[in-house]
Amino acid sequence: MATVKLPTIAEAEKNPAVKEVYDDIRATRKSDFINNIWRGLAGSPDLLKRIWVQIKAVMATPSSIDPLTKEMIYIAVSTANSCSYCVHSHTAAARAKGMTDEQHTELMAIISLAAQTNHLVTAMQIPLDPEFEVKS
Repeated sequence: MATVKLPTIAEAEKNPAVKEVYDDIRATRKSDFINNIWRGLAGSPDLLKRIWVQIKAVMATPSSIDPLTKEMIYIAVSTANSCSYCVHSHTAAARAKGMTDEQHTELMAIISLAAQTNHLVTAMQIPLDPEFEVKS
């Protein structure tokens, strides 16, 4: 259950600042779909805009990392942060960008392995190898 009101799209778009962001989301994604996260943020138009600008800059702007890899990284971080919503939404986005079942299975193995070794290193307090430090 949400801890904030999730207005309908029509209710949220009564605020011109929210409508402006929603229109940009639609145009950027070439879709009429507005995710629940954006509905939840509609009660705070400044936060809605700030988060959308950041997501658009990182996830929807061409860069040296391809869109599918970005989504897969987002899935991994969302898993580490226990964000079920983001795991689901970015898995759907990754599949829409071409992630295969085989890639998803491999991603799950990588996430699982990283979690295991991260916990082991943390539990054992293994010191960093000097070779991994950035040299000035």
